[in-house]
Amino acid sequence: MFEQIIFYIFAGLLILSASMVITMRNPVMAALFLVLSFFSSAAIWLLLEAEFLAIALVLVYVGAVMVLFLFVIMMLDVNLAPLREGFARHLPFGLAVAVLMMIAMGLVVNSGYFRSEGMTAPVSFGPGYSNTTELGEVLYTDYLYPFEIAGAILLVAIIAAISLTTRKPRSTKTQQPGLQVQVRKEDRLRIIKMDAEKQ
Repeated sequence: MFEQIIFYIFAGLLILSASMVITMRNPVMAALFLVLSFFSSAAIWLLLEAEFLAIALVLVYVGAVMVLFLFVIMMLDVNLAPLREGFARHLPFGLAVAVLMMIAMGLVVNSGYFRSEGMTAPVSFGPGYSNTTELGEVLYTDYLYPFEIAGAILLVAIIAAISLTTRKPRSTKTQQPGLQVQVRKEDRLRIIKMDAEKQ
């Protein structure tokens, strides 16, 4: 009963923070609410005895990705006026998409697949249990090929992102000290002897 109360608290906090991420006009505040939603998700994973996923979420996303997002947002000093101009124009389309998503989620949840009668309670393991070991064994035995394919796809995506952002070298003139040292007087200066002209 106590775990269920904690679950509802963090689930409500997650829904509230996720809704604030998409409704806040200040991008810094939206990023901070995203951090709060990550913490709430990590707490729910801790209730499900998925400690490794919870710690990975906090360390990777909150500790690295969100700090990078905040740094970029603060450094860019985004002008919010052009971003708010098309809000009223796209509001009906956004509301229609939101209603369709709510209908789809309601149909999925009420389909009977998520009913508690057909599901058994998860087995509670002892303190010596390590879900990191279990996750590693499943990942590198049963799902080895999908894991390697996902790694190859991510590698191709990284290479594509680097190649798209790499700029061509500019045609700027630079000095070459090696060639400058080798220059002789005869290469740069030519003395022409001419007869004096009488006026």
